[in-house]
Amino acid sequence: MLKWGAASTFALVGGAFLNPGSWFQKSAQAMDKHDVHNALKQDLHSGMKHGYDPGTEVTEGLKSAREALTQFDYGKVSKRADGKTIREYEIKARENEVEIAKGIKFPGWTYNGTIPGPTLRCTEGDIIRVKFFNQSNHPHSIHFHGIHPTNMDGLEAILSGESFTYEFEAKPAGMQVYHCHIAPLARHIHKGLYGNFIIDPVKPRPAAKEFSMVMNGFDLDLDGENEVYTVNGYAFAYLQEPIQVKVGELVRIYLSNLTEFDLINSFHLHANYFNYYATGADPDARPNFTDTIMQCQGERGVLEIVFPTPGRYMFHAHQSEFAELGWMGFFVAE
Repeated sequence: MLKWGAASTFALVGGAFLNPGSWFQKSAQAMDKHDVHNALKQDLHSGMKHGYDPGTEVTEGLKSAREALTQFDYGKVSKRADGKTIREYEIKARENEVEIAKGIKFPGWTYNGTIPGPTLRCTEGDIIRVKFFNQSNHPHSIHFHGIHPTNMDGLEAILSGESFTYEFEAKPAGMQVYHCHIAPLARHIHKGLYGNFIIDPVKPRPAAKEFSMVMNGFDLDLDGENEVYTVNGYAFAYLQEPIQVKVGELVRIYLSNLTEFDLINSFHLHANYFNYYATGADPDARPNFTDTIMQCQGERGVLEIVFPTPGRYMFHAHQSEFAELGWMGFFVAE
């Protein structure tokens, strides 16, 4: 009954993808987990297929995914007495209902109200000061990947109503992530407590059009298996609104995988190749020149792409199920 109490908050009735009218009217008491899971899977697979048209409606979830792609939070900047740059951020843990596909709401645990949380950005050597406020009903924390003192590692629970300030020198340069590190980890991460954390090298990378992408999944029926897969939290976001780029310009993607319940996720680009810098710590390292990479949970890297000719370049997970269930989009090069 607790499971169904939670499931009722998904607002599935009338969902454009699930289309559950044929089965949702059955009483909760008459449906066991296997029935629910099969119904979800059947409707998702029949509605989310290769070539699926998500329509043109700009929903709140689509707006959020659009913003996550290009918004970088550089913090409030000041200088320390020794000349070091200080960057101050505020992050609040909350319970928020977020839209993950048209008509489908997910009861998330969020940083600053979105899944993923804000993309934090700084330069190697900056002093990072993150003021964390736990405004939720559960204990949470923030664990940053990178090098820092162990008392800033986010292993201690910040209780509901309490706050804590994480402060450390940002290093090494590269692509990092952050997430909650309170048990049960699978639940806290799956519910949405994660985001990208970019540490730029002191010597700037070449100028490029830049995007932030977090691969993730959503378990709608709480059985430990995902039914929807997304980049930046909204199914087919960049199929509905393709990412605009220019022929010949350098495009840089900061990509991470925070998918729970699946061992790996992946990124495949059609009709082109890219340079992949695993973790991105050394911009002078020899990249992997490829059209497909895979990442385990918490793994991340930097992709650099040049689109040679005009056209629509599809990108998606190269697990077919993930692509059909929401992890698919296009770059449009002009």
